[in-house]
Amino acid sequence: MKRLLATVGMGLALVLFLAIPVSRAEYGDVVINNFSDAAGMRPVVFPHWFHRVRFRCKVCHADLGFKFQAGGNEINMVKIIDGEYCGACHNGEIAWSVENCNLCHSGVPGTPTQVHESTIQKLVAPGGKTGPAAAKK
Repeated sequence: MKRLLATVGMGLALVLFLAIPVSRAEYGDVVINNFSDAAGMRPVVFPHWFHRVRFRCKVCHADLGFKFQAGGNEINMVKIIDGEYCGACHNGEIAWSVENCNLCHSGVPGTPTQVHESTIQKLVAPGGKTGPAAAKK
């Protein structure tokens, strides 16, 4: 009886685990949607902190040329396949290659390019002004 209950419990745990909804962008993730919506693809959700705990900032922002601004890079799939930007590592040798689109293109369609949950979004005033002065209005 104990073995049956343990087996049922493990099966229930597996079912609950598989029923978890698809994850969304988390705090600090970068949503990249410069070209995705127009191409009929979901935006990319780049897990910034997942990469940051493994690499120093200079690896991507100096060595690979990523600007320190969400949306500041003209990233597209041709450049990635040619080994630029994400493609420097996501080449099938260092990390997975580009064959499975959904691994990266996992965002909610229509989500703008942004650093998810960034406080800068809360400082944008009507008319597009940003910064502490805009937050006081």
